[in-house]
Amino acid sequence: MVVDVSYISKEHSDGVDAVAHGVTGILAVQGAFAEHAAMLDRLGAPWKLLRAAEDFNDSIDRVILPGGESTTQGKLLRSTGLFDPIAAHIAAGKPTFGTCAGMILLAERLDNDPNVYFGVLDAAVRRNAYGRQLGSFATTEDVQTFAANGDPSGVISDFPLVFIRGPFVAEVGPRAHVMASTGGNAVALQQGNILATAFHPEITDDTRIHEYFLSL
Repeated sequence: MVVDVSYISKEHSDGVDAVAHGVTGILAVQGAFAEHAAMLDRLGAPWKLLRAAEDFNDSIDRVILPGGESTTQGKLLRSTGLFDPIAAHIAAGKPTFGTCAGMILLAERLDNDPNVYFGVLDAAVRRNAYGRQLGSFATTEDVQTFAANGDPSGVISDFPLVFIRGPFVAEVGPRAHVMASTGGNAVALQQGNILATAFHPEITDDTRIHEYFLSL
């Protein structure tokens, strides 16, 4: 998906100031936040960018943590004051979606990095798992979804998986469920209302994973 240049200066969806609830806050301290915003616009879902603590208000029911550089994002989450409100949002069980670096921010453990950020996803994630030679590639896999009790609830078939120096899941704990694997590696997890993908659905033309996130 090619994002319109207007998203360079766009801070929120049209009319979002009049929306009391149901807004998706997109972390926008670094990384591929514009692509998520464009995807939500395609779906008619209200959104706003989160650049500082004051951007997070009661209208936000969902949060997206985009791809980018996880170490940089982790530092900026602290310096902007956004870490605590997002952590409270996750702790309250509200829907949260992390892609690539966002998966790293959510993980309880990183098996090749001592840092832990939100530490809520019951998994060990390996940063830059595919290395630089295989850092960017695409494939297609089925994506399994799960009900609140952990039972399988549906399948998003033949979804395009686009990886850009992505992580993969080295270990999965009992609270998390594997949504998708490729090449023997788990690359998407669901844990209640938390979704995490090592790939980038926001840069494809397929809206189905974002639609699923909005349904949580």
